[in-house]
Amino acid sequence: MRIAAQLYTLRTFLKTPEDISESLKKVKQMGYKAVQASGLGPIGYTEFKALADQEDLTICATHIGYDELLNDMDGVIQKHQAWNCKYVGLGGLPQQYRENSAGYAAFAKQATEFGRQLKSAGLQFIYHNHDFEFAKYNGKTGMEILMEMSDPDAVDFEMDVYWVQAGGADPIEWIRKMDGRMKVVHFKDMIVMPERKQRFAEIGEGNMNFAGIIQACQEIGVEWAAVEQDDCYERNPFDSLEISFNNLAKLGVNA
Repeated sequence: MRIAAQLYTLRTFLKTPEDISESLKKVKQMGYKAVQASGLGPIGYTEFKALADQEDLTICATHIGYDELLNDMDGVIQKHQAWNCKYVGLGGLPQQYRENSAGYAAFAKQATEFGRQLKSAGLQFIYHNHDFEFAKYNGKTGMEILMEMSDPDAVDFEMDVYWVQAGGADPIEWIRKMDGRMKVVHFKDMIVMPERKQRFAEIGEGNMNFAGIIQACQEIGVEWAAVEQDDCYERNPFDSLEISFNNLAKLGVNA
């Protein structure tokens, strides 16, 4: 398993091509050798690839919009093939599917269609969860419905361990449930403040069992662990990414 920087962490520093170039330089200087493309400002996909190549950074995965998948699949395929990027990620469940079990089942069907189209082009669809997928509908969580109702050959998952924990579930158990259906994972840590608020934390600075999480990921053959921190609070996001990188190295996970 290799680690990558999820660029959404740096989204406020990715507004222009010049910003993106400078940010990729800083990411490489930290020691990262790969990025997940997300949160980018306006930039052509060939220009972004050139900037990543300039820093010798692999584009290991993406997050793209649902509308892009629905209305411009040819463009999605072209972009990912140009980036030599296999994993096509959807960052969340569109609002219209979130209300009930029928919505989850309908999305599972749609995701299967996306996945089959991408598979035919040598790519892989991956779905990124939040906490709301762990709401239960007639005894089954939304995540269980998505897993059971989607084609396992077409739909993989990109488990976000923080959001699993926030949803009241066990990240280690869920990683193992994803055996055969997850090659990309999102790593972020959770800390609880004195006022009882949950907050994002740099990996190794929070309370989550990352030694166990890493072991479970290695057991099921995860290829990429993308480091993400939605909000960095007191720290600069670049500092947060570097702290996570260094702490993962101490835990035996390297770039």
